[in-house]
Amino acid sequence: MKREKFGSRLGFILISAGCAIGLGNVWRFPYITGQYGGAAFVLIYLLFLLILGLPIMVMEFSVGRASRSSVALSFDRLEPLGTKWHWYKWFGMAGNYLLMMFYTTIGGWLLLYFVKMAAGNFKGLDASGIKNEFGELMQQPGIMIVCMIIVVAACFAICSIGLQKGVEKITKVMMLMLLALMIILAVRSVTLSGAGEGLAFYLVPDFAKVKEAGLMEVVFAAMGQSFFTLSLGIGAIAIFGSYIDRSRSLTGEAVCVTVLDTCVALLSGFIIFPACFAYQIESTAGPSLIFITLPNVFNHMAGGRIWGTMFFLFMSFAAFSTIIAVFQNIISFATDLTGCSVRKAVAWNIVAIIILSVPCVLGFNLWSGFAPLGEGSTVLDLEDFILSNNLLPIGSMLYLLFCTSRYGWGFKNFMFINMHAGNVPIIGQLCREYQRSSGIKCAQIDWWRFTQPNSVGICENTGWMAHGHASECGTSVMLYPVSYTHLRAHETRGNL
Repeated sequence: MKREKFGSRLGFILISAGCAIGLGNVWRFPYITGQYGGAAFVLIYLLFLLILGLPIMVMEFSVGRASRSSVALSFDRLEPLGTKWHWYKWFGMAGNYLLMMFYTTIGGWLLLYFVKMAAGNFKGLDASGIKNEFGELMQQPGIMIVCMIIVVAACFAICSIGLQKGVEKITKVMMLMLLALMIILAVRSVTLSGAGEGLAFYLVPDFAKVKEAGLMEVVFAAMGQSFFTLSLGIGAIAIFGSYIDRSRSLTGEAVCVTVLDTCVALLSGFIIFPACFAYQIESTAGPSLIFITLPNVFNHMAGGRIWGTMFFLFMSFAAFSTIIAVFQNIISFATDLTGCSVRKAVAWNIVAIIILSVPCVLGFNLWSGFAPLGEGSTVLDLEDFILSNNLLPIGSMLYLLFCTSRYGWGFKNFMFINMHAGNVPIIGQLCREYQRSSGIKCAQIDWWRFTQPNSVGICENTGWMAHGHASECGTSVMLYPVSYTHLRAHETRGNL
């Protein structure tokens, strides 16, 4: 089955950014920035984005482009013979499902709060009334499950339409509206009376605050945020490398996605901190910052109902962009592994995601006695801990080793696929497929690039010759040992 591609470069950038942009940008980033010293933390975070986040994103894109598949098959196709890198695919796929097990619940909360704010349900409520509103919601599993199901069904419906007509078309509109809403809200926030103190906290570094919080703790928090905000380590980004046209530079695209993601995170700080300082709100309030503190701020703001509705609309867009992108990845797992249709993959996964998301909902009410990480913790905290503190950093390091180690894909191959554009048949992969089908053993096959429609070349460090013919309908490759007097040919035809 021919693999879909994006219809435009803008679509690729916005959808890849949509996967990275989410609650990690608009809630977690302001929260931990406030907790770890403001502007000084931002500088450390930006450093880690540059030295770790950006390079690993390029590596994920490269693995996706080279394998032309999701994490479900990418390591199988690129790993050296006899190695076990492909074992990680199960952890990568599990990470995507784990993320959705709590992300869809929070997406349901945001959608409900958008409706509540638009309907004026918070009008006239004081701080305790708004707090009780959120507390009552947590004790209503039925409403939360219904909202979660709406989010899951809507986002999978978009994915079922297809990559270009569904995911790309709708996400482009959603992301552009998100950026416009954020700019409007940021301008409104920085013009509030008393916003100057919040801007100073956010923009003027004070490393004494870093020392107070603990230097190593701040460093680890900044590094963790750089992985979390870009959704690195579980193949959520690699899948988009498999869709992008080969004429595009992966480093350039990764820079665009990272810059856009960082701009959204920084813009969220311009929304949150001036408003918090203007209304004497604690900026380290955590989850309550969105659902308890900010609705109270909007109640005291002129035109607050309108601003509050816009805020929760933009929060919903941020969450939905990530959900749609990860759902697209989950659908690719099914189509890559089983060859089933997109609609069949959607049908099975709607049921699976809804069932897997129920424990997160019940953790706030019927299962509230279960405190996996200590008193006051919930199922959501456990799921977030497994993903954010384990799978994301471990997976990121694995991609780094896979792309740089001679025991993995190798730095030479990584640089080749990253630096060269055009139609690049993967001869190493085809040689391995030939070995499996013929039983003839051969040495490690390096990459070979056909620069002309018809070309012949010797695979480096082997006794194998490859002849390739590229045409509009696909690529035909003949592989045979040069030392054989007779030709033992194996032809692989497909759209590479």
